[in-house]
Amino acid sequence: MAVEPEHASVNGRKKPQRPQRTHREVADELRARIRSGVLRPGQRMPTQAQLAAEFGVERQAVRGALRILQSEHLLTNISKGAPATVADRADRAPAGPAAPPQPTTVALAPRIASAFEAEHVEIDAVCLTAVSLTLAIGEPLRQIYAGRLKPAKVDVRVLLPGRNIDLAFPVPVGGRQGDDDPVHERWLAQRNAQGQVLRHNLLALRATHGIDVRVSFRALPFTPPVKLYLLNNTEALFAYYTVTRSEALIGQETLPTYDTQGVRSMLFAFEQGGGLLDTTFVEQSHLWFNALWETISSELELTD
Repeated sequence: MAVEPEHASVNGRKKPQRPQRTHREVADELRARIRSGVLRPGQRMPTQAQLAAEFGVERQAVRGALRILQSEHLLTNISKGAPATVADRADRAPAGPAAPPQPTTVALAPRIASAFEAEHVEIDAVCLTAVSLTLAIGEPLRQIYAGRLKPAKVDVRVLLPGRNIDLAFPVPVGGRQGDDDPVHERWLAQRNAQGQVLRHNLLALRATHGIDVRVSFRALPFTPPVKLYLLNNTEALFAYYTVTRSEALIGQETLPTYDTQGVRSMLFAFEQGGGLLDTTFVEQSHLWFNALWETISSELELTD
């Protein structure tokens, strides 16, 4: 009886089997089944044990795949006690790392919510005002208060431009006129307000749910040309700030400005273990963030 080449022995030893599929590969297969209608909206998924046996992987890989599909709004009711359910709107566009770039308002919230499934949540961000981050944090907060999520610890670090620097944007088209700069003052008020809301909402979890929360801010000596979100040391979400000419209503005066709509910036997702490019980008992004945090940034007070 012939021995299949894959299992042929050399010096009495079997050749190693093909490596197990990754959680990303399992997610890709399950996503294809959902998209093709093999798994229909409202249908119960196989159990984690059944999926692990089918794909020849550990349950941890299955759980990782299910979390990806949940973040893309393809699955609901993921828990250890019962199989997940295919979402009612599973035919809509994906929103996870496998998806094409999407506006920050679409892509960020589901990725932040997925990050909050970890026992220790770690979020680092570089941004202009923290508007997008504050909005995105609202989704996991709702799930925590609904009892669907309960991390044990949350660490958030945010790098924002310092209040006294000459911002590259937003700025009046004609430049600053003396010491009076209403465009800068409006940006500063927005930066402070968003940071305070973000900090207040997260720190409230200490009293309401006993979660160990730390929120820290530091000031950059420059205007960041990009926004960056680092999630649980495994994901990097990156977007360019694209500057355009616009009109700003300040008080009762309309001023032409050079500004950017950060909430509309297209967000690119990179994941640790998603390939050499992705893994390197995540690692280098962490090195870049930590270097800024530990060297040229300074204490930031969210006050006028």
